[in-house]
Order: sequence, then C-alpha cells, then structure tokens
Amino acid sequence: MTTVAMVTTTPSHWPLPSILRFPWRASLASVLQCAGAGLSRAVSEVSQSRRRRESRLQTLRKQAVEAVMADSPCAEIREKFQAALALSRVELHRNPEKEPYKSKYSARALLEEVKALLGPAPEDEDERPPTDDSFGAGDHTLGLPAELVAAEGPVARGSVRRAVIEFHLGVNHIDTEELSAGEEHLVKCLRLLRKYRLSQDCVSLYIQAQNNLGILWSEREEIETAQAYLESSEALYNQYMKEIGSPPLDPTEHFLPEEEKLAEQERSKRFEKVYTHNLYYLAQVYQHMEMFEKAAHYCHSTLKRQLEHNAYHPMEWAINAATLSQFYINKQCFMEARHCLSAANVIFGQTGKIRTTEDTTEAEGDVPELYHQRKGEIARCWIKYCLTLMQNAQLSMQDNIGELDPDKQSELRALRKKELDEEESIRKKAVQFGTGELCDAISAVEEKVSSLRPLDFEEARELFLMGQHYVFEAKEFFQIDGYVTDHIEIVQDHSALFKVLAFFETDMERRCKMHKRRIAMLEPLTVDLNPQYYLLVNRQIQFEIAHAYYDMMDLKVAIADKLRDPDSHIVKKINSLNKSALKYYQLFLDSLRDPNKVFPEHIGEDVLRPAMLAKFRVARLYGKIITADPKKELENLATSLEHYKFIVDYCEKHPEAAQEIEVELELSKEMVSLLPTKMERFRTKMALT
Repeated sequence: MTTVAMVTTTPSHWPLPSILRFPWRASLASVLQCAGAGLSRAVSEVSQSRRRRESRLQTLRKQAVEAVMADSPCAEIREKFQAALALSRVELHRNPEKEPYKSKYSARALLEEVKALLGPAPEDEDERPPTDDSFGAGDHTLGLPAELVAAEGPVARGSVRRAVIEFHLGVNHIDTEELSAGEEHLVKCLRLLRKYRLSQDCVSLYIQAQNNLGILWSEREEIETAQAYLESSEALYNQYMKEIGSPPLDPTEHFLPEEEKLAEQERSKRFEKVYTHNLYYLAQVYQHMEMFEKAAHYCHSTLKRQLEHNAYHPMEWAINAATLSQFYINKQCFMEARHCLSAANVIFGQTGKIRTTEDTTEAEGDVPELYHQRKGEIARCWIKYCLTLMQNAQLSMQDNIGELDPDKQSELRALRKKELDEEESIRKKAVQFGTGELCDAISAVEEKVSSLRPLDFEEARELFLMGQHYVFEAKEFFQIDGYVTDHIEIVQDHSALFKVLAFFETDMERRCKMHKRRIAMLEPLTVDLNPQYYLLVNRQIQFEIAHAYYDMMDLKVAIADKLRDPDSHIVKKINSLNKSALKYYQLFLDSLRDPNKVFPEHIGEDVLRPAMLAKFRVARLYGKIITADPKKELENLATSLEHYKFIVDYCEKHPEAAQEIEVELELSKEMVSLLPTKMERFRTKMALT
C-alpha cells in the first residue's frame, strides 16, 4: 500500500483576507466607512434598475392599451361617428326652413367630439406639415408615384382615424358653404395620410380627399389647381391597381369592429365608384379648360363605368349621354353620336324601374315634371342630330349658289359602299355602352336611324321625319308659356329641317310649300314676342322669315322662266313674295338703328354678316320687282344701287367686313358699275316716250 504523504503548509503562507491587507495604521472607522460606501452603491444600482424596469413596464402597458384602443375603437367613438354619418346624409329639405344646415351642424358637433376622444395627433416627424407656406397643388406628393408604407402600429392607425375625422369635417364644412374651413380639414387629412396613401387602409380615403379638394378649387375657378388634385387621384388609383389591386378599406370601416367590416365585393364596388367620380370631375375640369377631346373621353369612360358597375341613376345617366352626343355631332362623328342618343333612350326608359339608393335624388324619384323636362331635352338632342346630319350632307353636295350638284352627289354615292364596309370596323373602335341584353336594346334603337349622310330626298326624308317626331316630343314640355326661348329654338330647328329637306326636293312647287310651312310656324312668334326683351330672338326670326320669302320668290321666278307666257297671277305672286321679303329684311335692319333711328356707322361683329347679307338681298329684291311702269322701275333700280353702294363703301371703310361677305362684295361692285348704265338707258327711253 502506497502511502501518500500529506503536504502541509503553515498559516503564514495562506492569502490574507482583504480586510486585513489594509495598512495597519488605518483606523477601524475608516475601514467601516469604505465598506459602507460600497454597500450604498450596490443598493443604488439595484434601485435604479428596478425603476427602469417599472418605467419600461409602464410604457409597455401604455402601448398595449393604445394598441387595444387603436384596434378596437370604443363603443362611444363608434356610436358618435355612425350618428354623425347618419346626420350628414339627411337631405337639406328635411331640415327646418330657417335652419337648412341643422343636421350638418349636429353631425359636425359629433365629429368634433370624436376628434377630442381620439386625442391630439402624435408628434411624428413624417406627419408634421411641410416647411413650405401651404399644402396645395404644388405639394411634392401631387402627381408623383407613392411608396407603399403600411399603416401598421398604433401610431399609424391613430393617424388614419384622425384623418377620417378630418375628411368628414372637411366635407361637412363644404356642404355648409364654408370652403376655407373645409379646405383646412381636407389638407390636414392629406398630411396625416401622406406616407400611407398607397396602403390598402388609406388609398380610398386619400383619393376622396383629393377629389373634394378638386371640386372645391374648381368652385373657386382655380381650374389648374383642381386639375392637379384630380389628376393626382387618377394616378394614385392606377398605381394602386397596378401594384396591389386588392379592394381597399372604405373610410367608414376604420370605426367598425372586425365582424362588421365590409366584404371584399362591397369594398371593390365602393372604390370603383370613387374612381368613377374622379373621372367625372376630370371631365368637367377638361370641359372648363376647353380641352374638349379629353373631356369627351373622360365623360364617355364615366358613363361606361357606371353601366358596368350598375351605379347610375337612369335619368341623370341618359341626359349626360345625350349631352355627350352633341360633342360627337360637332366633330361629325355621327355613329358615336347616334350610339349615345340610342343608349340615352334605352336607359331613360328605366326611370322608375331601378330601385332607389341612398344616392338617388329627390327630384329624380318624386318630381314628374323633371321627368318630362329631361325627356324633352333628350328629344332636342335628337333634333340636332337629324338636322346636323342633313346639313352636313347638303354642304357636301351643293354648288357655289347653294343648289344640288349632281356630280358631287355621284361621288358621294361611290363612297357610300366604302362607308358601309368600314362601319363594322369603325364600330369596334368606338366605345360601346352595355353588354348582353342592354347592348341589344341599344342596337335596336340605332337601327331605326341612319348615321350616314343622306344622298337623296328619300333618305333625307327619313331623317326629317325622325327629327320632326322629336320636335313634337320636345314641344310637349317646352311650351311658349314658361319656356319662351327654348320653345322658339325648337320651332327654329323645325323650320331648319324643312329648309334642308327642300334642298333635296327636285319639284319646285313642293319646295315652295316647304318654305311656306316654315313661314307659317315662324310668323306667329313675332306677334307674341316683346321686341324690347327679346331683341336678339326677334332679329333671328325676322331674318329667317325674310330668307324663306326670298327663297320662295326665287323658286317662283324660276318656275315663271320655264313658262312661255307667265300669267298675271304668277307675276302678282312673285311681287307679293318680294314685298314680304323686303318687309322682314327691313325690320331686321331697322332693329340695328339707335334710339334716334340712325343706322350705325360701325356694325357689331355679332350682326355684321347678317346685316351685310340683308343689304345685299334688299338690293337684289328691288331689282327683281316686276312692274310695267318705267318710272317705278327706275326708282327701284336707284334703291337697289343705293344698297349695293352701301356694301361697297362700308367694306372700303372697314376692310375686316370684306372677309365676311367676299362673294356678295364682288357682286355688289359689279352691280355698282353696271346699274348706272342701265338706269341711263331707262331715262333715255322714258324721254323718247
């Protein structure tokens, strides 16, 4: 067994306790003092650590409470907000007559209470206003792509909810005609949402706020500022749909518990409606800026989207489509114009059959007078379609004296086949309204009226009869009692339909009868109108009646020229028509005189051409009076010369007038040189007899 030796050491080799290694001279008190200081530091560190833990715990508790509040708005906030929305929807006519905005003010008070309950906006650097003086159309966010920043966390969600309240306060102030206050709230809404604007939670609210600012600035006639806001909304919608595409939250959902939030289909429907409104406002802005092509495009897109999403009021939609047709008519796009009008007829027929919604206007649902008015307005648009298409054909086929040119007519006949072949391809390029049964119904209306220029009397007559049908329909509402100006315009259009139909008629006697119909409908108007209050309308009618008599006289002269020996009855008729034409031309010219019955030295631009034409035709009419009295004939020639000289002299003094009547001026100069010779021959003949 091996014995292990035990190694022992003496105590003097052990390490001394620290307390005993101090210099031996140190007193016990100093030793104890050092020991106490160390213990105090240790206790202090423990206390500070505990306080930090408690502070951190309080912060976590606060954040947890804020998160709970942010995720589940309290019942009081939710109830007040819903009550405010309900009051905001109350129609103005349901308020007391002396307090038309009572419900709006009550809604505003509730919104202010909700705002107070939500507390002040957090001092987040990104949510502070920009350093420039104002947030407006020049802001750097307008028109620029947004970056996706999700509205996550209590701070972000709190900002979004405050933005919702600011939005509704802004709309409320606008509804009560307090535009400056409305602008202030809407701008605050945009500031709160700026960095989150592309997120699913905020994009719809942001677009709606910009849309309302666009409307506000357009009402101030600051159209470029309105354009900037609305175009920014359009760009944001397109970016969102391209990059994200899922239906975003509706602004009302931020104050709803999760179980009451909207389904995706309803969210999508509401968001698309917001964008449709954006396009509609843009169409109006472009119209105001005279960017008519763009305005028509956006209007057409708006109407198309309303049908696709079944979000329209039949009466309103129909009148907008009919109005759009007038743009296409002016552009000579008759196929598109016919499509708009046909769609207007079909959709207008749905009035009263579509169930009412919260957006349905009182007028549309309850006032039958508005129904008849809108029906008459659509009819007037159809009248313009038929009349303009016929007039366009007339311009294409007339010669230099306004008669039908057979050669031009033959050329257009050759082009007709090409037009028919291209119709289908052109049709595919046009924006079409509706699908399925609706599209078939619109096509059925279109088939009843041509979109091609009429080439002969029969084709022109079909358009004439369609136009006349709508004349009678329009006059049912726009009667002379109550709608003087509208009624007269409809009668004038009816007269114009007869006038252009006469162009296609080859039988002179029948043409005379058409002009006679024009006179029969126009002359009674001059009796009923007060010339003091309806001066311009009176002038138009007088000029038109004079021209109708003038055309009839020309036709009777042409008929007489074909006869070997015109009888006294024809001569008497020609002179009677001549006298009537002179009467109405003179009435028109007299209306241009000042209160002292003096004819103006300078004729206004608005009546320059009619005045010069009236002078020219009066000169010609005096030269065509048939008389057996040489003395009377000489007087007529002298009067004729006087009017021709007026035209020549006036154009020498006012060179700009020559551009208005180039053909008539050349003929007047010719007559001024020829008539004196003719008159001298008459004097010689009279002296010899």
